Amino acid sequence: MSAGSTENDGQGMIVNPKPTADNQDWDGDDADRADRLRFEEEQAMIREQSEERAHTKHASEAAKDSED
Repeated sequence: MSAGSTENDGQGMIVNPKPTADNQDWDGDDADRADRLRFEEEQAMIREQSEERAHTKHASEAAKDSED
């Protein structure tokens, strides 16, 4: 094999040792459920933080208005 060869020698190729039918990621497996639960928890936390910021902002604006 020469240095300028364009032959594919297999380096960098992904090899799947199992047939496709045996290696499918089915919806609803444990990893999918864990990912979904983690995502839902993160979304709930983000929602709570947004609501807290909005409440704090409204409270500070109300306090500022009452000072005037």
